[in-house]
Amino acid sequence: MSTSQRVLSIQSHVTYGYVGGKAAVFPLQCLGYDVDVVNTVNFSNHSGYGRFGGTRTSASELRQILQTMEENQFPDPSRLLTGYIPGPEALSVVQELASKLRKRHPELVYLLDPVMGDSGALYVSPSVVCIYKSMLRLATVITPNWFEVETLTSVRIEDPQSLRDAIGILHEEYQVPNVVVSSIPMKPWLAKFLPDDIPKDQPTDLLCISSSRGNPGKNSVVHACTVPLIPGYFSGVGDLFSALILAHFDPDGKSPLPDAVGKALSKTHDIIRLTNAHAQTLDEADRTTTDDELDRKDPMRLVRRMRGRELRLIQGQDIIRGEGSSREMKVWEKFW
Repeated sequence: MSTSQRVLSIQSHVTYGYVGGKAAVFPLQCLGYDVDVVNTVNFSNHSGYGRFGGTRTSASELRQILQTMEENQFPDPSRLLTGYIPGPEALSVVQELASKLRKRHPELVYLLDPVMGDSGALYVSPSVVCIYKSMLRLATVITPNWFEVETLTSVRIEDPQSLRDAIGILHEEYQVPNVVVSSIPMKPWLAKFLPDDIPKDQPTDLLCISSSRGNPGKNSVVHACTVPLIPGYFSGVGDLFSALILAHFDPDGKSPLPDAVGKALSKTHDIIRLTNAHAQTLDEADRTTTDDELDRKDPMRLVRRMRGRELRLIQGQDIIRGEGSSREMKVWEKFW
C-alpha cells in the first residue's frame, strides 16, 4: 500500500536481531510508512538466547517521551501499533495515549498485539491482563495467539463451541471489530471442523483465522487459511506478521481484513522460508537441535542456534515490498 501515513510503534527493541520493533519498523518503512518509534525495553538481544542485558522503559520515562512529542506538536499518527509492554504501569501509559488518540481521531487504525505469553504460560506480569481487557475496545484489529485468546476471554478452547464462544466474546463483550489468530496447531477436532474447501493436507499445518464484526448483534464473518509448518524456532514472527497486517489493512476496502491477512501470511511465511534456507547452509555447530541439558552445559550452543535463525528481513526486503504475493483467506461459511 503506497502511503504517506504515519505509524507510531510502541514495543520492544533489541540491539542484535529482529524481534519487536526491529521486526516491525523496517517492513512498515519498506511499504511507505513514516514510523515513529517508542521502545518499551532496550535489550541486547531477545530472551531466547538465554543471556540478555539492558533496561525496561519505566512508566515515567514513557510518559515523558510521549508528553514531549505532544509539546513539540509532532504530527499525530494515523496508525498505532503496540506490542510487548512488560509491566502494568507502562501499559497504563500506553492505554492513556491510545484513548487520547482515539478520541482525537476516531478514524485511527490501531493494531493491538496483546503480547502476554504462549504455550500455556504468561511471560509478563499477571496484572497486565485486566488492563489489556480494558484496552480492547480501543483497537481496530487485535492479533492474539491461541493462549492469549484464552487468557482474554477466560475460555479454554477445546472444541468448535468453545472457539465460537471465545471469538464471540471478543466481538460482543469487548467490541473488537477485527480479530486475527494465527499459528494455530491443527488439532484433530479443528481439522474436522474446518470446511472441505480449506486445505488441511498435513497434520502439521498451522491455521490462521480472521473474524470481522459487522452490525451489533450479528455474527461476524470468519475467514481461514492453512500454512505449512516450517520446523524450528524463529523469534519475531508475530511482530512481523502484525506489522504487515497493519501495513496492508485498508479500512475502506470491500473486505479489508482478509486481504491484509492474506498478504501478511504469504510474506511472513516466505521470510521464514528464506531464514530457514539460510540456517541450513550454516556449519553443523550452528544448526543444533534444542537440547536443554546440552544448552546449559554450553550456552554458546544455544546462542549459535538462535543467531542462525534471526529473520532475514534485509535479505528479504523484495518479499516485503512485493505486491502480488498473497494467500487466499476463504470464507468459513458454517463457522457459526
